[in-house]
Amino acid sequence: MNKLKIILCVFLGAWASVYGLHASPKYSIHKDTGSHWSLHFQMTAIDQYHGEFNAPYSGKNSLQDTTEQDMSVTATLFLGYRLWKYGALYCDPEISGGKGFSGTTGIAGFPNGEIYRVGNPTPGAYIARAYYQQSFALPGNTDPHADDDVNQVSQYLPDKRITFSAGKFSLADFFDGNPYSHDPRNQFMNWVLMDNGAWDYPANTRGYTYGAVVQLIEPTWYIQFANALEPLVANGPTMDPNFTKTFGIVLESGFTYKVKDKKGGLSMLLYMNQNRAGNYEDAIATYNETHNPTTLSVDNDSAYNGNKKYGIGISFNQQISEYAGFFMRAGWNDGKTADWAFTEVDKTITPGFSFDGSWWKRKGDNFGTALVINGLSKEHIDFENTGGYGFIIGDGKLPNYRPEEIWESYYNVKFLEHLYFALDYQYVVNPAYNADRGPISIGSFRVHVEF
Repeated sequence: MNKLKIILCVFLGAWASVYGLHASPKYSIHKDTGSHWSLHFQMTAIDQYHGEFNAPYSGKNSLQDTTEQDMSVTATLFLGYRLWKYGALYCDPEISGGKGFSGTTGIAGFPNGEIYRVGNPTPGAYIARAYYQQSFALPGNTDPHADDDVNQVSQYLPDKRITFSAGKFSLADFFDGNPYSHDPRNQFMNWVLMDNGAWDYPANTRGYTYGAVVQLIEPTWYIQFANALEPLVANGPTMDPNFTKTFGIVLESGFTYKVKDKKGGLSMLLYMNQNRAGNYEDAIATYNETHNPTTLSVDNDSAYNGNKKYGIGISFNQQISEYAGFFMRAGWNDGKTADWAFTEVDKTITPGFSFDGSWWKRKGDNFGTALVINGLSKEHIDFENTGGYGFIIGDGKLPNYRPEEIWESYYNVKFLEHLYFALDYQYVVNPAYNADRGPISIGSFRVHVEF
């Protein structure tokens, strides 16, 4: 099946390339010049600490109630090669190591967006991204120049275009973007401020998948669609090759605008996943009949059952002044089928503010503060209170459900031209939706290098 996927990707890429070579020049204004290569690098280290907190009971997915200090490190090489007009290949080798608190469990809005769910402190190397991208110019474009950047080769790229991408990547590379809250390497660190927590987007343990994305891009609006592989098991490292039985599809459209020269943007995302995840109510019914605790583990109830999860996400950003901006995400999913890839959030809202350091004569610095409010569906609450376990949360019971609330503030310092330091504080109320545990104070220190 892996060979079939490779053959399919090569075939689609070859078709797109041939079509692009013949179709694109008709509307081209410039010829691409300069280097065909793009090379960038980043390294990020995050050290986090939390002290003791109130916890009258714990389960196997609970955050440890004693002192923890954990560190994560990632290093990524971003390679790009321009093949021909509007066509490029991208490959990102990556090394990551370290671990999150309590094996990256116990908080649905987990505080470290760099660690995902990999709990092995020994650094490991892998290919994070490897994909082909081809754009097709549409009539009337102005063909502006796109500067060399991370996963963007230097080229004249039409501002009215259709772009096709296929291979290995993160869906968050293309979807749910927000200029103030999307990158844990220089913005907020919390998972749910990095991406919409209610979007259980297809990904392996490290956040990547195989798939295809088609984008229609205009100067002030866009619409895009993707189909990607789901993991074989919840939070698993291996993607399920049975793409007719398990898949994740997402459709997003958005636009930008100006109000008195202040930039703003709004987008809406719709998604539907079909994977091996079990149904919460079915798992509870099976447990009540058999009294077998393994039926309450999300992985043990998995099968090719055709279960679907669908949801919606909204992302908004508005520049308030030259130096300040407001943003907010809101998301909801049906909450009947177990979460499978990202985190255990069925509804969320995340308002926040971002400030440019130029305001206080510290160009390159930035400060952000935001509130996260996460919630569960009734079916999910019942599952947790029966003793159920997903892959992120589970205290063994949940008699006093409350929304999980997180306040995060950070200050990012541009220390040198390519070196950044950040201090971050997160205050977590009702971790894993449990009013019997917490609150928790989390302090973080981040070092980030990029060029």
